[in-house]
Amino acid sequence: MVSKSPKNLVTVCGHNPNMLYHMIGHYQDIVDDVFVNVYDNGKNKNLVGEVEDVLSHYGLKIYNISKHPPYDWNHVTHLYNETKRTKPDDWWVISDDDEFHEYPKPIEEIIYDCEENGWDFVSGGFLDRLGVNGTFPKINRDSNIWEKFPLGGFFREPISNACPNKIVLSKGYIDVTPGQHFAVIGDTDTWKERGWNHPKRYPIEKGFVQVHHFKWDSTVLDRLKEVSETKKDYSYWKEYRKMYRAIQLNDWKIDVKKSEFLFVNVK
Repeated sequence: MVSKSPKNLVTVCGHNPNMLYHMIGHYQDIVDDVFVNVYDNGKNKNLVGEVEDVLSHYGLKIYNISKHPPYDWNHVTHLYNETKRTKPDDWWVISDDDEFHEYPKPIEEIIYDCEENGWDFVSGGFLDRLGVNGTFPKINRDSNIWEKFPLGGFFREPISNACPNKIVLSKGYIDVTPGQHFAVIGDTDTWKERGWNHPKRYPIEKGFVQVHHFKWDSTVLDRLKEVSETKKDYSYWKEYRKMYRAIQLNDWKIDVKKSEFLFVNVK
């Protein structure tokens, strides 16, 4: 059985419209509507125009433009939650513009299971994608994103203790925590209350969504460095500093031969 409930995509674009172009293409056939928030932090003076150009290709328009200082992940979380609350009873795919979800079954089937069983949010986990030999490819609109990033593994958590969990799909009334790592129901962070076994969570034994993370393109090193220099708690700068330093010490790439990173060719 499948659900006929409305499905929306919400995302926030703050730096890389080229990646947004590929991301919307990835989701356009599984959602009914797309809500793109532009996080205008002043670093790219042409950001709004570039996003408008990307969206015009899909017949879409910007949902909201927010001018705010850079790298405030709490503000990004606010944009996600504020957007989702506009349609609290709809289902929402929650995805940064460099995250490509791969669902284990058609999304309509997952939503149907959730509606039948009282589950209101679905989780997944990061699969870090890299270029050949652990490099950071340059991405253009005509790039084949999957071929440019043939390697998949898991290095963020071992290097910097970054949270690997992600809320990928939820009802609109469900808020998410910074980084969209966990759900908030009422005043309760779902991880702090019952973790993996929260009664509103789609059981992980029924499906755990792969979040292919294409953050690691040619622009990432500058961003890691900038965030690490903010020294602001809201930017999680210490985590970014660890990541930047590890890459620097490995000749500006990721050591994909390191066994704990579990890298394989997934092209």
